[in-house]
Amino acid sequence: MNDQQGIELFTDMLWMERGLSKNTLASYRSDLRHVARWLELEQHAGLISARREHLLAYLADLALRGQSVRTSARRLSALRQFFQYALRESWVAEDPTLEIQAPCIGRPLPKSLTEAEVEALLDAPDVDTPEGFRDRAMLELLYATGLRVTELISIRPDQISFSQGLVRVTGKGGKERLVPMGDEAQHWVRRFLLDVRQELLGDRLCDALFPTRRGSGMTRQAFWYRIKKHAAAAGIRKHLSPHTLRHAFATHLVNHGADLRVVQLLLGHSDLSTTQIYTHVARERLKQLHAIHHPRG
Repeated sequence: MNDQQGIELFTDMLWMERGLSKNTLASYRSDLRHVARWLELEQHAGLISARREHLLAYLADLALRGQSVRTSARRLSALRQFFQYALRESWVAEDPTLEIQAPCIGRPLPKSLTEAEVEALLDAPDVDTPEGFRDRAMLELLYATGLRVTELISIRPDQISFSQGLVRVTGKGGKERLVPMGDEAQHWVRRFLLDVRQELLGDRLCDALFPTRRGSGMTRQAFWYRIKKHAAAAGIRKHLSPHTLRHAFATHLVNHGADLRVVQLLLGHSDLSTTQIYTHVARERLKQLHAIHHPRG
């Protein structure tokens, strides 16, 4: 059993037993291959044969190279899971990660937009062009539902129910959830389907709800580029991420009094603790409002 075979078998197990997404599996492979290459070059050791001191040296080297604490923690987590699997499969006699302490990382508040900034972003695409109209419909749906970008670009027309006002989403681990769209998003998506989509496609066929001029579905990278373009046109100077509108969706719901468990269901979080970060966001917002408006703030 060599290291590369071990990594592939491990990620195959993650896919079969946990149903992790392709992006998550690719991240595990990348992290483990990075460790394996470093061990081979710097310690003349293999990943499967690595000892505790080898892994400690790797983590120390990451710190010396200025890698973030979050990156070190993520790679150690991948190593822990890999060696637990290796122990189960009898590739190793003991787990070298057992006594390695994970670096302590703070949990940053997610970057979000104000409601006014969201309105400006939604208004930015030129809806007189097919591409601009499509982008407006995508942004409206993204903000109305809190979808992940990967979920958004994967939606097919048959997953939209205008009669019920719902979109059926396949999220992480292949789990399905139903998310309300809201009137405004329904308006834009319906008009896009009826009047604009075929103009983009011409005589081509495409399964994706939001196609490109080439007749294919949009990629995450292409949509991310278009978000940044529209944000610049709207005068938004904040650093944005592909999840910015997802964070805005959740933050604005919590700010307006939504129950945290409802937000959890809408976002498709398997664990409530993941959703609880938005209570901190709401708390920070309350502090800011108090400081601005209270006479002794």
